[in-house]
Amino acid sequence: MTTLIFAIVIGAAFGVALDRIGATTPGIMLRMLNLKNLHLMKTILLAIGVASTLMFAGQMMGLIEVGHMSVKTAYIGVFIGGLLMGAGWAVAGYCPGTSLSAAAAGRRDAMVFIAGGLLGAAAYMVSYSWVQSTGILDKMFGGKATVAAIPDADYPALFDGMRGDIVGILLGLVFIAVAIFLPNKIVGTSNPQTVPAE
Repeated sequence: MTTLIFAIVIGAAFGVALDRIGATTPGIMLRMLNLKNLHLMKTILLAIGVASTLMFAGQMMGLIEVGHMSVKTAYIGVFIGGLLMGAGWAVAGYCPGTSLSAAAAGRRDAMVFIAGGLLGAAAYMVSYSWVQSTGILDKMFGGKATVAAIPDADYPALFDGMRGDIVGILLGLVFIAVAIFLPNKIVGTSNPQTVPAE
């Protein structure tokens, strides 16, 4: 019961954080995807970088158990699903996590997005046998593989001679650096011209 309460508290805090940074507003999301306002992207990159750096540093110091890490199976369908999700995100201005936070904030369009996601999940369940027969769910890179070797773990590594925790820290620092040095916008002018109504 304690785990469930803890999960609800953490999830609610995460949802509030998403709302405060603008991730539950489709207009802000779409401006980020159009490279017109990168504040949200910078926040996301910084959060991933700090979390990665702290997690892998904690793992090296023995503060985090490697057994708690969950490595997902690699297969072609993951990449296809990622492309489909990215397309849906670009069209709707929501991803699955932000849509739940937006729905909790009372946005009706987010509720419609969630309903569409549930219908899509149901369609996938019904067609799972056919999808599996296409081969896109066959394992790649030995299944649950990591980029570099994780100490005290049995996952195969693409680069066996590299330490996974060092790679995780370095990638985290790269994400932090990109978040710091990324401009606030790539597309659009700094001072948009006002066009009078005709």
